[in-house]
Amino acid sequence: MSDPKHPSRNADDIAQQLDVILEAEFSFLKTLQPAQIIAGLERREQEFILTWVKRVSSTNIQLAYQFMNEVIGKLAVMDKKIIEAWALHAMDIYDQDGMYPALEVLRHIDRFIHHSHQRTAGAVLEDIIGVLAHFTHGLSGRALTLQEADEVYTDTETIYLPPLIGRLPNTEDNFKIYKAMVAYHWAQVRFGTFRESLACGIADRPQPQRFLALFHSFERLRLEAHLARELPGLYRDMQRLLSDLGETLTPPWQIHARQLTDPHLTVQQVIELTAQHLDSLDPLPRCFYQGPLRLEKVAACQQQRIEKEKAQLRSLLRHFTEEIKGKQGKDASEYHYEARQNSSVEDPVAGEIELTLDGQPMPVPEHAKALLTSIMQDFGEIPPEYLTPAGPGEYDPALFAPQHPDPDEVWKGTYHEEGAFLYNEWDYKRQHYRKNWCAVREKDIAPVLDDFVAKTLRKYSGLVKHLRKTFEAMRDEDRLLKRQVHGDDVDIDALVEALADSKDGSEMSDRLFTRMHRSDRNIAVLFMVDMSGSTKGWINEAEREALILLAETLELLGDRYAIYGFSGTARKRCEIYRIKHFDEPYHDDVKARISGITPKDYTRMGFALRHLSRLLNEAEAKTRILITISDGKPDDYDHYRGEYGIEDTRRALIEARRSGIHPYCITIDKEGRDYLPHMYGPASYTVIDDVAKLPLKVSDIYRRITT
Repeated sequence: MSDPKHPSRNADDIAQQLDVILEAEFSFLKTLQPAQIIAGLERREQEFILTWVKRVSSTNIQLAYQFMNEVIGKLAVMDKKIIEAWALHAMDIYDQDGMYPALEVLRHIDRFIHHSHQRTAGAVLEDIIGVLAHFTHGLSGRALTLQEADEVYTDTETIYLPPLIGRLPNTEDNFKIYKAMVAYHWAQVRFGTFRESLACGIADRPQPQRFLALFHSFERLRLEAHLARELPGLYRDMQRLLSDLGETLTPPWQIHARQLTDPHLTVQQVIELTAQHLDSLDPLPRCFYQGPLRLEKVAACQQQRIEKEKAQLRSLLRHFTEEIKGKQGKDASEYHYEARQNSSVEDPVAGEIELTLDGQPMPVPEHAKALLTSIMQDFGEIPPEYLTPAGPGEYDPALFAPQHPDPDEVWKGTYHEEGAFLYNEWDYKRQHYRKNWCAVREKDIAPVLDDFVAKTLRKYSGLVKHLRKTFEAMRDEDRLLKRQVHGDDVDIDALVEALADSKDGSEMSDRLFTRMHRSDRNIAVLFMVDMSGSTKGWINEAEREALILLAETLELLGDRYAIYGFSGTARKRCEIYRIKHFDEPYHDDVKARISGITPKDYTRMGFALRHLSRLLNEAEAKTRILITISDGKPDDYDHYRGEYGIEDTRRALIEARRSGIHPYCITIDKEGRDYLPHMYGPASYTVIDDVAKLPLKVSDIYRRITT
């Protein structure tokens, strides 16, 4: 029924608008016939079609034209939400695979509807990966990351998961399938499935493929018994899901399941059990959470980790020895270390790991505990050769930096995405994310060994003394807590309110006192430094000076901090530059990297905010702050400039706030007041009108936003 207040538009009017949207003057697309059909619809249907044709045209004109012709006949019989999802999916496919696959999506709506129904009931990894990551971080043992892949498996450092699960009719159960997959593959790493050299050992067995499948069946039951003890609630969910999916055990396997509940059972014993039953028992089909054993990937991952962790532990032991007993003049290798599990349970990761030096217990820092735990998971013990401190010249600080493939190798090939971090980007015209749009690489800054740090400290010697006094006071200051039940003084404001309450008959509050309280600072701050080409010259020098002054004073305060730079060229070459990570001390290498900060390419900010927010959220802290130091607005040589870049950056900042991060911007762009309130909010930025003031202001701004 037509709406008299909003009459339908005529065909000529619609055709004119379509000519503009579809750039008919250059594309030569015919708009009159579809305009005549659209003119016969009610006004709200007309506006719906025109709005979505315009949104699709922001991706591709031909795609929008195809969408328009397809949707005209579907509008009367399809829900508008399905049409919207269909259009967005076509645009995503265009981004990933190009024009022809996207046109196929538009031509075959039935396939999309079937997939949509699966997604409606199913769980989508992209939507829940944050929840799963929190679940994974709460599990003991080696920290594992999550990543999308075609099927579920682990290489002992990453758990790979399928993008969509829709095996059961409701989203909650499909989510529990994901959770069961994560728990089972965590258990493989945690309880030593790969502790033996399976790849070599099984290859030498008769019927190696059958042997591997049968081993996997027995090992599943051993791990399920561990999960029943460690995560009983989830284990009950897993058993129910197995029943719902018809994957229950046959009687012979039920007997073996009871035999495999012994918590002291080892992988070697499971291998022996497999050999006994190789010819008499058929393997179980892989259940819903298992996935294949990718032994070749496990072996490659283990080899790299084992070599690195041995060198790391030996270097740490040398460092510990020099700190504790180095003044005695003995060589580090003369000291004798031992490590043992402080637990009565025969599980190499249960309980604390105790490290002794010459028979005396010594404190083990958290990062060393994580290293010892990881080694334990690979061997079931700390091998004796790992407990010999590194000799002179063997210590390598690079062992403690995050390990990444050669960043310059990424740009070989067509799309340059293999091994990169992939991030979405917000397209404000599309009103939707471009999926996995930015390929992001972390790179190391080449250190520069010069006198820049010394010159900076001489140049600002008076300011450094002032900052140190200020930051020492911040470290030791007491906070006044108001409205306390007990305290040292009366809280006048609370007392006045209480007396007023008593006069109108209300109950008086007993929180009438103040007291001084020394609170521990629990802050992690990440400095995101603009390294675009526009910082060349005095701006780059001012940034580096500011970072030196910050680092010198933050060392006194004790706040955890990291420094990363960012720049890039278009969406396929987005680069993050490691200057100082959270667990790295402020040593000469960091100073040399600050000195080595040089201007690079463009200022594409959204990817940097998303990647560094991810790193910041991995830091253990009550308060997380992300401070951007920049000289201008978001910009890149492609379409990432103007409103597009500002809106994507704003969206990335919204995502950061939702994750619990407090973003702040310090800029020397005099036009910053025109766009920063929209991006950051009215109280989350500072514009410095003179670049020479940057080193003077940054530490003061940091003090204000962290107190």
